[in-house]
Amino acid sequence: MNLEKLHGALAQMSAALDDKNGPKSPPQPPVQPGQMMWNAGVYYFADAFTYESTRPVVNWIIEKNLLPDSERPNELTLIINSPGGSVHAAFGLIDAMKGSAIDIKTVGLGMIASCGILTFMAGEKGKRFLTPNTSILSHQYSWGSGGKEHELFARVKEFELSSERMIENYKKCTGLTEKKIREILLPAQDVWLTAEEAVKHGIADKIVTVY
Repeated sequence: MNLEKLHGALAQMSAALDDKNGPKSPPQPPVQPGQMMWNAGVYYFADAFTYESTRPVVNWIIEKNLLPDSERPNELTLIINSPGGSVHAAFGLIDAMKGSAIDIKTVGLGMIASCGILTFMAGEKGKRFLTPNTSILSHQYSWGSGGKEHELFARVKEFELSSERMIENYKKCTGLTEKKIREILLPAQDVWLTAEEAVKHGIADKIVTVY
């Protein structure tokens, strides 16, 4: 058998197999890392709160809200593992969460400290979950500043306004009075909480035991 006949025989065999197995499906592009989470409406935020780190989270919430009704998910899940950061960046994210027409479920994983707890508690009530191993830190607004005297006076006002915003967020999210918040969650010293204490004080709704 010469090469031409061999090539023809192989082509006939290939055609016969194609007929037997049916038409071939077009090749699918490989799934990109994180794509399945994105499609499922899940975002894992493991970073300090900055304008750069929160921008994609805010974009994610807005984009999901802009989907047609037939494609819009019933809820979004924001998993938070953060040591804290900029309170202004955190409030930008919190406002996006609260302005969302889609419920935002929050999950505390690893650590929710400072701005982490501030954002975590802003999740939809009844849908704020913690694992027993989550480290939870609540503390007063802190800042450092330098400059001329009049600049420092302006910064003091900004400090007071930010502190008031924090108190208001705690009140709305926990249901506690300002007096209780200042006594239990925002005293002069840092407050580390167990998952059980977070549920007791209205920061979280449920503890999920994973092992």
